[in-house]
Amino acid sequence: MVSSMEGGVLERARWRDVFGLAEFRALFLAGVLSVAGDQLARVALSVLVYERTASAGLTALTYALTYIPDLLFGPLLAGFADRYPRRRVMIVTDLARALLVAAMAIESLPLWAVIVLLLGLQAFGSPFNAARAATLPVVLPGDKYVLGKAANDMVVQFSQVLGFGIGGWAVLSVGSSGGLLLDSGTFLVSAVLIAVGVRARPAPTEQSDEPRRRYFKDMAAGTSLVLRTPSLRALIALATIAGFYVTVEGLAVPYAAEIGGGPEAAGLLLAASPAGAVVGMWLITLWPPERRMRLIGPLAVAACVPLVFCALQPGLVPTIALWALSGLASAYHLPTSAAFVQAVPDAQRGQAFGVASTALKSSQGIGILVAGLIADRTSPSLALAVVGAAGVVAALAAGTAWSRARRDRVGNT
Repeated sequence: MVSSMEGGVLERARWRDVFGLAEFRALFLAGVLSVAGDQLARVALSVLVYERTASAGLTALTYALTYIPDLLFGPLLAGFADRYPRRRVMIVTDLARALLVAAMAIESLPLWAVIVLLLGLQAFGSPFNAARAATLPVVLPGDKYVLGKAANDMVVQFSQVLGFGIGGWAVLSVGSSGGLLLDSGTFLVSAVLIAVGVRARPAPTEQSDEPRRRYFKDMAAGTSLVLRTPSLRALIALATIAGFYVTVEGLAVPYAAEIGGGPEAAGLLLAASPAGAVVGMWLITLWPPERRMRLIGPLAVAACVPLVFCALQPGLVPTIALWALSGLASAYHLPTSAAFVQAVPDAQRGQAFGVASTALKSSQGIGILVAGLIADRTSPSLALAVVGAAGVVAALAAGTAWSRARRDRVGNT
């Protein structure tokens, strides 16, 4: 890890140092619009599928498909962020996603076609996210990155609150197709913000004197870097714990129906976790770097515990509180992701981010899918309790691996 994360050696940045940079503001606003619209679209798709099929499993499957394609596209396409100018990659992929989401809004489109377009949408998301993640440390050097990552993640979560919170209302007001068209517009505005506000830079491979390797050799090198570094492996393991507690998103609509609610209740439930995460990330930025690193494991465990209580079907308001507590603890992702990105050389950040993103998104998609299958055979409330308990066990193991990696690193320095 870098000194700013482990020991606070670098001078601590201030919020005005971060938001005073025009490039960061452009990336920041682009992320807000894109994420808010995307969450609104997920609510629309979940409601659409559940209304057509009345199946918790199919609803969870559709939602899971927003994550599962990263199993392939993450490592396969993220490397474009290292081989081509990252600004260009973000603009092109934003425009492509705007077109795909607009096509999904066609009401006469059969469900299988919507799913195919959804797969394409996620394919373009991989190089965009890798390019954006790799650009932030360049725009925000040193400790500015930690604050910038915190601000970005908090507002991304707040954007999810807005997207999920108004999602049920939007579906009732403009329909699922209207919600998808709104999402298409957010991608277009995001592309404009990046084109106007982010400075063009050459690709990292163009700045190196080393001969350019073949694409798949670059992909293998990024994967090897992550797999052979114990601290990076542990950080990825901790990130994948999200696959357990993210299941609340995939089962929110059927769970709301189980406790007597509708789309509005589902929107409120979906907003609870990101709302808690916003508060959690703000609190975690007040801690010294060493405490952040030390509490990553315990917070990962705490993010899964509230789901166990869903077995009691406590009602709408108590469930909102439980899911908000889970989101609060999930703020451990902030120091986890910041430490990961800063520990990787710039020329390999895009590919390494692709590996990490693949692990994270795949765990989320698989978790939601498994929870949906359990819900179809039992109930949404019991399914959430089961995956929550499994998440506690997995988080304990990942936290132990992280503590060991940190001890070994300190002992070798």
